[in-house]
Amino acid sequence: MQLVQQEKLSTLGELVAGVAHEINNPISFIANNIAPLQEYIAGVTEIIQLYQQEYPNPTAKISNAIEELDLEFALEDLAKILDSLKVGTERIQNISVSLRTFSRSDSDTKMPADLHEGLDSTLMILQHRLKDKSLRVAGKEYHRPRIEVIKHYGPLPEVNCYLGQMNQVFMNLLANAIEAIDEAFIQGKMSDPIPQIHIATEIDSAQWVSLRIVDNGIGMPASVKQRLFEPLFTTKPVGRGTGLGLPIVHQIVVEKHNGKLEVNSQLGKGTEFIIRIPTLSAG
Repeated sequence: MQLVQQEKLSTLGELVAGVAHEINNPISFIANNIAPLQEYIAGVTEIIQLYQQEYPNPTAKISNAIEELDLEFALEDLAKILDSLKVGTERIQNISVSLRTFSRSDSDTKMPADLHEGLDSTLMILQHRLKDKSLRVAGKEYHRPRIEVIKHYGPLPEVNCYLGQMNQVFMNLLANAIEAIDEAFIQGKMSDPIPQIHIATEIDSAQWVSLRIVDNGIGMPASVKQRLFEPLFTTKPVGRGTGLGLPIVHQIVVEKHNGKLEVNSQLGKGTEFIIRIPTLSAG
């Protein structure tokens, strides 16, 4: 299972890194041209306004063209469109950076890493799953509001780890939290009308850092909790779960990083995963 997981992580890392690279090149062309485009449009707009001041009575042909275009609206809208392009471009660039961070291939050597950077990159990739959405099950539709992510980041030292593997841990746990919240809405057992995921980090002691991921989703009974890290065990319907996500999390945290993994859960209240990883000094 370890060899298969390493190969999957390596392949995923190469794929994601390649996609990020392909996105980065064209988006850089767009980003680099937005500023000069804004200058050109501002210059052309100024010339048009000067022309209107100097020649307040244009010919009928020009007047018809101005009216047909709705020139005043077009000039105002151009600035808004450029602002939207700038915001969209910056968002794509952030996603590209997040993808590259998430996909770092480090299967052979542990490296000092910023775990907050890994968490934020994973959250960026999962943004679309955090948005409010309609959940359709067995012909019924349930509305789930946007999931709030509340971060309580403490000051952390860099941690000696396989960052690509740790990012996979964050992905699996955060995806599970989202699915637990969705399930709570479907079953009508949401304890709080506002779905939330809390992420807290702190220095547990001189040799350990602690990360907590807490959701207010469906939770689980003790019988499920006992089998949570068993390979192929899943409570999800056929086709929705492999039963490998949490065993892989356990393997990466405990076996690969000599860490500790705890879970606390209450049915109908939510679930908390606690990860403890040795710091850089603990090596």
